[in-house]
Amino acid sequence: MSVATTSIFLSGYQIMTSIGVHDHERKNEQEIKVDIELDLGEIAPPKDDLLVETLNYEWLAGIIETECKAGHVQLIETLINKIADQCLIEPRVQAVRVRIEKPAAIAKAAAAGVEVYCRKNC
Repeated sequence: MSVATTSIFLSGYQIMTSIGVHDHERKNEQEIKVDIELDLGEIAPPKDDLLVETLNYEWLAGIIETECKAGHVQLIETLINKIADQCLIEPRVQAVRVRIEKPAAIAKAAAAGVEVYCRKNC
């Protein structure tokens, strides 16, 4: 039986949320884009071709939805760490990389944002 290093990811998840320090950001939700990559370490490939043998992408989407709808946050850093912490609760997750972009943050930029990489116990 082979053992492989496995990563699961969700890329470009678009959601409206209440985030920001400026008055207009407190009054209106804005779109953000979220990328999550989970490092599951060395796990055996699915033996029975069943979803329970891996992590469901919908679980990642659920974390994003829950944290983005939990109420206003001022900083991307606050939201990004909440998402990362929720991912790390899952025992099979060894590390997580989360990236959040605010496409409308800076007029002449495609996006501004933050990325965090966290291993268990960080």
